[in-house]
Amino acid sequence: MDAVIVDAIRTPSGKGKPGGQLSGIHPAELLTRTLRGLVERSGIDPGEIDDVIGGCVGQAGEQALNITRNAVLGAGFPESVPATTIDRQCGSSQQAAHFAAQGVLSGAYDVVIACGVESMSRVPMGTTPMGTKPAGPSVAARYPDGLVNQGVSAELIAARWKFGRDELDEFSARSHARAALAASGGAFDDEILPITVTGEDGTERSASADETVRVSTTAEGLAGLKPSFANDALSQRFPEIDWRITPGNSSPLTDGASAVLIMSEAKARALGLRPKARFHSFAVTGSDPLLMLTGVVPATRKLLERSGVSIDDIDAYEVNEAFAPVPLLWQREFDADPARLNPRGGAIALGHPLGASGTRILTTMVNHLQATGGRFGLQTMCEGGGMANATLIERL
Repeated sequence: MDAVIVDAIRTPSGKGKPGGQLSGIHPAELLTRTLRGLVERSGIDPGEIDDVIGGCVGQAGEQALNITRNAVLGAGFPESVPATTIDRQCGSSQQAAHFAAQGVLSGAYDVVIACGVESMSRVPMGTTPMGTKPAGPSVAARYPDGLVNQGVSAELIAARWKFGRDELDEFSARSHARAALAASGGAFDDEILPITVTGEDGTERSASADETVRVSTTAEGLAGLKPSFANDALSQRFPEIDWRITPGNSSPLTDGASAVLIMSEAKARALGLRPKARFHSFAVTGSDPLLMLTGVVPATRKLLERSGVSIDDIDAYEVNEAFAPVPLLWQREFDADPARLNPRGGAIALGHPLGASGTRILTTMVNHLQATGGRFGLQTMCEGGGMANATLIERL
């Protein structure tokens, strides 16, 4: 039995702050519209759906109380269609896709949607702990010197693997250039679901392009930005850090939603639907929670070992650009072809709406393979707490 992808869509990115193009939309409504758009485009009867599995990191406030179920109800699906919301940090919706596909492969599902949503403008980062220390005393005892935030982890990677500021900024400018080129050539037209936005003055407009892509970005311009995470105490603890991570070589705060329709190949055939790709292999792993972002390397190794596919057999690599050192580290470790790495740009340009990023990247990768005739696509995502998912798909 195969688990296949029949369709995949996403919203355009919105700047994840007040005034961003999607900031006026309740996050449940943002996912509602995405789910509705996916079902309408595929023509499937929503009553056929066995489950909807959604990713969301900031499960508080407007994103609390199982936002995926609220979105399913808002989309008008039958009340019999269940939903759940999961959190594997930045890889939440990639994990949702794994769970969905694995459910199909096990025979538990015939039809399932994997999706994700994050409104970083309405539920800002840092909201969910509510001023507490979620890790608890045993974690503190295991790591007595303390763990650090992801920005500092990115600094440690840049320092220890010797990625200079120029290299980080050049990679980031390339991400914007690739995304801008893809957008101008219509590469995103088939994957972006235009979203109608009502302004404060009551007028309606359509958001149909990624707001986070900056066409004029250059490495020279990025070089003028100041470091984001400089800290005297951490400089003493980690003297190798010279503070190279800036807003320009990091992914921006982003609003967005995405969704992927997954089913068995037999069900797709019965419904008269043509699959775009199949899930080939999966991997997930833990990694050092101090470095945190290096998990993409062991996750990819695990995936390649399981799949029997070599890195050179893969036509596109999607490595989430949480910070520029992450894909650069991955590229170096696997001696990967830079031309195949995030060929339509990555999160530095296209945005990183946390819980929605996994299925956003999957959507972009599927469409890239469809457009180019490539066979294999690999996706991997670093995750808070030191974890990573990796997915291999094969175009059909």
